Amino acid sequence: MHVPEHLRYSSDHEWITVDGNRARIGITDYAQDALGDVVYVQLPSVGATVAAGDSFGEVESTKSVSDVYAPLSGTVVAVNDALNGAPETLNSDPYGDGWICDIELADASQVAALLDAAGYQALING
Repeated sequence: MHVPEHLRYSSDHEWITVDGNRARIGITDYAQDALGDVVYVQLPSVGATVAAGDSFGEVESTKSVSDVYAPLSGTVVAVNDALNGAPETLNSDPYGDGWICDIELADASQVAALLDAAGYQALING
């Protein structure tokens, strides 16, 4: 499993990259592999307020439907509309073009509670 060093991770298998007061969120390589072939993504709505730990979207695969959880609290300011026409991008490029949304952070101090790459690797190695 690919676990980029520069990202932060949630225990629910989302990755996060932070730039100032904005966070980009997607699902990890581990998550997309466990899901199998992704066929549909329900994106959050721009303008929606999310709380850390709340479900804010869904990913449907040939195996199951899984919730996507907000790893941080804030307001959704952008979504990756390209996933509507190409949900399989979550499988082929989970850390690049497969991003799900950007959130304007309500509390940047929440980032410190996320896992670093070593912590996430330990989680998935179980």
